[in-house]
Formats: sequence, structure tokens, C-alpha cells
Amino acid sequence: QVQLVESGGGLVQPGGSLTLSCTPSRDIAVIRGMGWYRQTPGKQREWVASVVSGGATAYADSVKGRFTIWRDNANIRLTLQMNSLDPEDTAVYYCAGSYRGRDYWGQGTQVTVSS
Repeated sequence: QVQLVESGGGLVQPGGSLTLSCTPSRDIAVIRGMGWYRQTPGKQREWVASVVSGGATAYADSVKGRFTIWRDNANIRLTLQMNSLDPEDTAVYYCAGSYRGRDYWGQGTQVTVSS
């Protein structure tokens, strides 16, 4: 099994920045397809960004150019840098990854963008 623990959420004003971190309970090098998702009340969880082995990244159109994801094997965490935040980015953000063919999710961290 793998536990994924997110941190770094909070309240920020529009145009501000936040950094989310996800720390797995196992060596991050053995966890595949790590990424971030988000969900708002009444809506389905949506994919935000992913990083795969080798460092290739992908982003949802809604965050492209504003969010950056990277996986730091040396520091054993997955990070999502969020800039130019908009109230539309308000959501619970979840870290996800796959280990031995099974998908795992963190408990989520709330991000609120409001003035």
C-alpha cells in the first residue's frame, strides 16, 4: 500500500500563488503516473496535471501556463506550483499515483482563491 499526504493548501487572493506538495509513504521512484486532480462541490473530480517517468509533464488547458508540476525523486515529493490563481481554481486538490497496478489518492487539501 501507499499513503499520499498533501500539504500547502490555504486561502490566497486572486493573482496570488500557492505551492502544493505530496509526500508518499514509499520511495517516490516506484510510484507511477503521479498527478494532481481537483474537485468542487457538485462537480466531478477533474485532472489538473501529471508527470511521468522521465519527467514528461502534461496540463489541463485551464491551468496551462500558470501551474507547474514536478517530481523530485531526491526530496521524495511531488510539487504543484500554482501562479496567477483565479477564483475558478478554488477546489479540494488531490494527489494521485499508481503502485503495483493499484491507484492511490491522498486525503485532499483545500485551496480557496478569494478576495
